[in-house]
Amino acid sequence: MPATVLVGTQWGDEGKGKATDYLADHMDYVVRYQGGNNAGHTVVAGKQLLKLHLIPSGILYPHITSVIAGGVVIDPKVLLEEMDELAGLGIDTSRLVISGNAHLIMPYHRELEKVTERYLGRQALGTTKRGIGPAYADKAARIGLRVQDLTDAKIFRQKLDVALKEKNLLLTKVYNRLPLDVERIQDEYMSYGDRLCPHIADTSWLLYRALRGRFSTWTTGRIRSSPRPTR
Repeated sequence: MPATVLVGTQWGDEGKGKATDYLADHMDYVVRYQGGNNAGHTVVAGKQLLKLHLIPSGILYPHITSVIAGGVVIDPKVLLEEMDELAGLGIDTSRLVISGNAHLIMPYHRELEKVTERYLGRQALGTTKRGIGPAYADKAARIGLRVQDLTDAKIFRQKLDVALKEKNLLLTKVYNRLPLDVERIQDEYMSYGDRLCPHIADTSWLLYRALRGRFSTWTTGRIRSSPRPTR
């Protein structure tokens, strides 16, 4: 199966959403491979104007499996709000697949980005303050939490404790802010995990099989395919 890669070369607002929507009708998968919920695609579905920030616009086509791959950083609250909005318009989101390796945007990412921007004053970068940059920084530093951690409360808590130990020190000692509560974050994100769990998968393997011509279909939260080949 051939693949078409769409890359913007003008730092945003090049019309990638329109191009994606145009090409999608001839595809089996539409994959979002990087970025966060600062960007997005504006598309028209019937008489509805939709602004999709995380979910690939392929979700509008019933024959397409939409994939959020491991290079994306995901705010689960924003993702679920998008899914609910689409469901309210009668658009099926059951064929949305989310990489377990995608990193999560956490409350401390958003908070640190806000205070950092204020601290910089005239030298502020002008970010969207949605925590995307700090989430990527934690990914590079190998201390980020990932989507797959939402499926295991014990692992999630262990990783959250490590992250908050540093983040709360920054917030309280450097920026004179109140510390974030670990229990509140745990409860909030575990509730997101309950809803997102049916969509979480090994998207690398799913797409590898598709590119090799061994198609897998995404149905009710599980990949149906033949066993992996032996070597």
